[in-house]
Amino acid sequence: MLCVFLGSYLSNDFFKHDVVSKSERRMFSASDDSTMMKQVQATHTPDGREVDVKSILKIIEDILHRATPSIDGVLSGTPEQMDSLEDMAASEGMLEALSYIIHKISCEISCKCTGGGDAYATTMALFNTLSKYSWDAKMMLSLAAFAVNYGEFWLVAQLCTANSLAKSVALLKQLPNILELYNTLKPQFDALNKLIEALMDLTKCVVEFKQLPSQYISTDSQAMSNAMAYIPAAAYWTIRSIVACASQTTSLIGLRDEYTASATEAWELSSLAHKVSSIHEHLKKQLAVCYQQIDEKRQIEAYHNLVRLLETIHLDNMKVLRALIYAKDDIQPLVDGSTKTRVHIEVLRKKHVLLLISSLDISHEEIVVLEQMYTESKASSEYYYEIVWLPIVDRSITWHDGHQQKFEQLQAMMPWHTVQHPSIIEPAVIKYIKEVWKFSKKEILVPLDAQGRVLNQNSFHMLWIWRNSAFPFTAEREVTLWKAESWRLELLVDGIDMTLVEWMKEGRFVCLYGGEDIEWIRKFTNSAKSVAQAAMINLGMIYVGKNNARERVRKASSIIIQENLSHCLTDPTSMWFFWARLESMLYSKLQQGKTVENDYIMQEVMTILSFDGSDEGWAIFWRGTTNEMARAKGEAAITTMTEFEKWQDDAYQNGFVQGLNNYLQQLHTPHHCNRLILPGVHGVIPERVACAECGNAMEMYFMYRCCND
Repeated sequence: MLCVFLGSYLSNDFFKHDVVSKSERRMFSASDDSTMMKQVQATHTPDGREVDVKSILKIIEDILHRATPSIDGVLSGTPEQMDSLEDMAASEGMLEALSYIIHKISCEISCKCTGGGDAYATTMALFNTLSKYSWDAKMMLSLAAFAVNYGEFWLVAQLCTANSLAKSVALLKQLPNILELYNTLKPQFDALNKLIEALMDLTKCVVEFKQLPSQYISTDSQAMSNAMAYIPAAAYWTIRSIVACASQTTSLIGLRDEYTASATEAWELSSLAHKVSSIHEHLKKQLAVCYQQIDEKRQIEAYHNLVRLLETIHLDNMKVLRALIYAKDDIQPLVDGSTKTRVHIEVLRKKHVLLLISSLDISHEEIVVLEQMYTESKASSEYYYEIVWLPIVDRSITWHDGHQQKFEQLQAMMPWHTVQHPSIIEPAVIKYIKEVWKFSKKEILVPLDAQGRVLNQNSFHMLWIWRNSAFPFTAEREVTLWKAESWRLELLVDGIDMTLVEWMKEGRFVCLYGGEDIEWIRKFTNSAKSVAQAAMINLGMIYVGKNNARERVRKASSIIIQENLSHCLTDPTSMWFFWARLESMLYSKLQQGKTVENDYIMQEVMTILSFDGSDEGWAIFWRGTTNEMARAKGEAAITTMTEFEKWQDDAYQNGFVQGLNNYLQQLHTPHHCNRLILPGVHGVIPERVACAECGNAMEMYFMYRCCND
């Protein structure tokens, strides 16, 4: 190709006249000029031939990358590092078939630019030569032809200081003048490099449209039709810019020392770069919309595939776990919680797996309690299972160092398996978890058996109520466990405090009380102690706090301990677990369709939760491990204690708890106000909730709360 540079080249006179004609300026100002585009479209008669545009474009990019950095490299003599050409070799067959057309276009560009031909006429001539090719192929082939000429030009310039052959050729071309005029030519080279970079970006963008999968997006879509209408203009301005680049390169041959740079050529290159970049920006936006639509259709397809997969019976759990966690084999997607090393999903084959699904806001208390039960299960062959944490994060929020740090802190706390990063969980999986398993904000625990069958959409409530004895966490197991239950102190507290366990073994009277009003707590505990002494009963009192009021409860607990008012659940985890179990009981009953009218346990659970929802303190008295119980809240609880002399005979005759209940009935007034704040449970919210005091239906309101206390 060096022969194209050895003929007559333009003299400095080329730079002294305006290279853009008046008629072309009109077209240059509007890419959608109808007359020009009609002429361009008239040349387009593709015959369906296939060209591996993407592969050849890599070779072009390599040539231009090595040629365009600047003449700084030529001046310094710094050698270029050679990259592997293995990928490029794969395109040799295609290049052999295209070599003639590339050579032909290269000659047309060189000859017409050398002769000072009209740029628009040259551009249209190239369109006629390329009439049988697609728009992206036209752009690629024109770039290839330019890259050959441009690459040979700089090959001589780069080698002329060290290679005798190159030096001789450079002398004939008068290339040494370029090196001597470096400072003068630098603005021109900078403009040329920017335009070449813009051309590569635009061409690659157009090629991307051709590579879009037709099964996920059609040419009828708005983004695709907009792009297709714009691509002919992109092709025109690409080839028009290539002609301008070739003219500028050719004009450098034979420069004289007295050459003074004109702003005309740099202006044209800069103007073309702006035009090409504008078209690229427009197409890039349309391409982004296309990719979004493709991704949405792919995710819908993946979602439906996941639904079908989870409805199918399998020999083991591998297909299901791969689909839910990570389907590819290129990485080890799990981190072993005990060794903190990366492992494959294979470690879970044919094992009972609990999927812990949460946001990054999962509480430390929840992790601590779950860890205790997980450790207990490891020591038992009867209840053996694995846990995998799947953190669900909002993809619309940019992941930053704070998120990463929080994720790593939680991951470090967990002794079970975790995903190595939340980003590996596919959007289709997140959609399934939210829509089918109803995950929103509150954590869920989904059990899968050894065949990958989903046994329950959330087994947290079962685990919290019955611990590992709820294994394998099926709905049938839940029904069986409830049939064996009754409303008793053991069910309510589940051994969360060893002092309380000892009291129950001793057959003591036990009083559980809660709230956050320290004045009410002082009055109630002091009067209750006096009653216990007068009634000659061994009474143990324990403070269980208030749900979702951590800081206020911490202050109240501190005062209770300091003033020796009673025993209390000083461990925040134990206090959290007390209320989590109550919420779990409510959730479980709701899932089974129970109501306060037909289920006594549910009635009592909702009573305690309604007590907690008020601003008053409350108390429940139990007699040892029997089912005898009395409960009251606020002033009624204090009144029964301070007026013990009024019902002490009944207490001596029928028992303390029965006497307390009888007197509470006398104190009952129709004027009262109860509030019940239901936790963020999944499932059906009960349409009717009976008041804990009068049994009438409570009125429903909606409350949105954000409270970090």
